[in-house]
Amino acid sequence: MALFAFVAVIGLYQAQAQEATPGIDQREALQRERIRSGAASGELTRRETAQARRDQRSIRRTERRAKADGEVTRRERAQIQQKQNRASRQLRRNKHDAQVRPGA
Repeated sequence: MALFAFVAVIGLYQAQAQEATPGIDQREALQRERIRSGAASGELTRRETAQARRDQRSIRRTERRAKADGEVTRRERAQIQQKQNRASRQLRRNKHDAQVRPGA
């Protein structure tokens, strides 16, 4: 019985940790949409699209590692936000440069 209670508490704690970054998750969703629309419109070349997706994968991996111990510290949150800022700036530069994907 005590083991069940322990497992239930751990499960609840981990579920809370998964919800600990709603701002980061929302920003990831917006970035995905920006990448999708840039690829569809031809504003992003195939290479730029692939790089943007790799950047987002790296951000998700960093977020998963931060959540692994059940708590996202200020330092971890700052690191994730810094990566998001860098990826956002690069995405903006790529979308607004003079390159256009042929056939898009």
